[in-house]
Amino acid sequence: MSTAELKQGYSPSDFLRDFVSGLVVFLVAVPLCLGIALASDAPPLSGLIAGIVGGTVVALFSGSHTSVSGPAAGLTAIVAAQIESLGTLEAFFLAVMIAGIMQIIFGVLKGGVLSSYFPSSVIKGLLVAIGVILILKQIPHLVGHDNDFEGEMSFQQPDNETTFSELGLTFGGDVHLGALVIGLISIAFMILWNKIPRLKASLVPAPLLVVLLGIGLALLFQSFGGQWAVTGNHLVDIPVSETPKELMASLMHPDFGRLGDYSIYIAAFTIAVVASLETLLNLEAVDKLDTQKRNSPPSRELIAQGLGNMTCGLIGGLPVTSVIVRSSVNVNSGSKSKVAALVHGVFLIASVVILPAYMNMIPLSALAAILLVTGFRLASPAVFKQMWKEGKYQFIPFIVTVIVIVRTDLLIGILVGLAVALLFILISNARRPLRRVIDTKSLGNVTHVELGSQVSFLNRAAIEGVLEGVKPGTRLQIDATDSDYIDPDVLSLIREFRNSVATKRKILVNLVGFDRFPYFGDPIQFLDHSSRETLSQLTIGEVLEVLADGNRRFAENRRLNRDLLRQVKSTADGQSPMAAILSCIDSRVPAELVFDLGVGDIFSVRVAGNVIGTKSLGSLEYAVQVAGVKVVLVLGHTRCGAVTSSAEMVASETKVAEATGCKNLEAIVDEVRPCVMERLNLERQRFFDSATGTVSVTDDLIDELAESNVIRSVQQMLHRSPAIAEAVAQGKVAVRGAIYDVKTGQVRFLSSE
Repeated sequence: MSTAELKQGYSPSDFLRDFVSGLVVFLVAVPLCLGIALASDAPPLSGLIAGIVGGTVVALFSGSHTSVSGPAAGLTAIVAAQIESLGTLEAFFLAVMIAGIMQIIFGVLKGGVLSSYFPSSVIKGLLVAIGVILILKQIPHLVGHDNDFEGEMSFQQPDNETTFSELGLTFGGDVHLGALVIGLISIAFMILWNKIPRLKASLVPAPLLVVLLGIGLALLFQSFGGQWAVTGNHLVDIPVSETPKELMASLMHPDFGRLGDYSIYIAAFTIAVVASLETLLNLEAVDKLDTQKRNSPPSRELIAQGLGNMTCGLIGGLPVTSVIVRSSVNVNSGSKSKVAALVHGVFLIASVVILPAYMNMIPLSALAAILLVTGFRLASPAVFKQMWKEGKYQFIPFIVTVIVIVRTDLLIGILVGLAVALLFILISNARRPLRRVIDTKSLGNVTHVELGSQVSFLNRAAIEGVLEGVKPGTRLQIDATDSDYIDPDVLSLIREFRNSVATKRKILVNLVGFDRFPYFGDPIQFLDHSSRETLSQLTIGEVLEVLADGNRRFAENRRLNRDLLRQVKSTADGQSPMAAILSCIDSRVPAELVFDLGVGDIFSVRVAGNVIGTKSLGSLEYAVQVAGVKVVLVLGHTRCGAVTSSAEMVASETKVAEATGCKNLEAIVDEVRPCVMERLNLERQRFFDSATGTVSVTDDLIDELAESNVIRSVQQMLHRSPAIAEAVAQGKVAVRGAIYDVKTGQVRFLSSE
């Protein structure tokens, strides 16, 4: 247990949960250890030794809270092949010991970082596939069809049957009555236990009670005899040693005389690579099951596994890995820390040394019920629905991983799943390696290219195609603000384009976010904000298009990335905004955001109800006559609070100061009053509810009044400001009105007529 856990507090109840969880994992692990040893053509004791080492040595040095290690079904084919190739078990154990040393070296060199590159779709596929395999493989054991040993997980079985054909034999009538009853009662018990909240939350997990119930029923059924008696291959079968001395004498050791044999190192490297890959995959998968969402250090896990395999090689055990079946049972049993894995290891020692006869009383059908329920949790329909909703780029690698693991084995399925996921990554990179926005009217034709978070050599062709398509005279801004990594080849491509190609084609290039990379120098060649030069080149129509395009980007949530701090520095000595916007003080209508603009692009004048007053009019005159803006825009909005309050007060003939206590608010209401009075005279019935005799101001009416108020403000501006009216007459500026919809974020420009 880690120091951090001790600081957070490890209570007696936590230990009790770990103890009981470790006991449950132990009960499941015993037949799995034996079965995997038989599948590997190794002595049964070698499987138990691997389980003991995984539960003690590996658990002590591991940084995982939930992972349980032991012999892995995914290694059976490799182990069997290496034993046959090397000729003797002693030579094989030497290879296992050397594989452990290699794993320790992998861990010291931080090889666990490889786990960061496993796609989540493949990890989820691994979990679901294990769940499906558990369901398919445990159904025969559940009903007493125990022709194959527990722990045999491959599709093509040693008896030349397959997973599916074995099910056919089972349903064809090879059922043991006593085992079937124990299995069904066990499943019913676990389902019922999990349905009752008080029982589910108790410290005693259902799997432990299922094992005790199974033993009791088996003893009862033996008195019935016949098809009821659960004996022989329907029970756990641990090899029994008469004395500890006999047990120690049965341990096997590596043949150090073959240290100079080249084939030993080939076998060791094969075991180390496969065991490390399977460990990292299982570790990532188990972390996803952890209810506390803790992360396990992968490189430390490789070191722990290496120490475990060194120990296994020295005392005659099979190679160990992190095992998803035992780990998932551990999580489902409510474990709190790696103490549960240690408890499971201690019980395995006891099962070999002290209690083998008692362990051999456990019916396999009771253990099958535990694993079957675990399988249904791993492969629940909800996972399939979730992956389907995430789209084909997630679902196809996921379902391919599931199918291939079920039809072959874990390692092949993972490799195929990774290959499919990589293929989809390549397709995704080819289609969407970057985001390009061409702002054809704003600031002198600026093309914005935004790079992704990971820019690899796979993106080079797509980026090169974009750069080749940039027209001469364009202002190009390449934004790497969100890029965590850019391949050196891509950096070289961009550097060459800016220094050579762009110069020849008169393309100005801004490189934003590249200051972290060497040999780029000053990346800014033009200002990405309104300057006096760009303002003089823009027409009134182009400014209006800039505003319309910016609002379109805002409403579609694809705003441009800007280096706002650089704009702040660039505008410190002066400003040349292209437009002045008179808007309401409403917090939902910030003009710069609504029109997707940068620092220095507009003057922003804000007053409640976007009405014309002396001070606001003076500000707008300055914008037109001194700063030379091309557009003055009066921006109203739907559901306007100022218009609503004004309408209610005017309609009910309420005095503003008396109603609100705001003496100076009367000036705002006076500006809106003419619009309200005009509508009041025309449609008086819309303001009053004849049944109650009270004012009734609807949202639709307020939106109509807001638009009328914008039109009146435009008219008042031209009427009360000869300076602005003269600039309009000379074609230097346009005064327009617009309405912002607070529900959609869209701006509707009103007719200029």
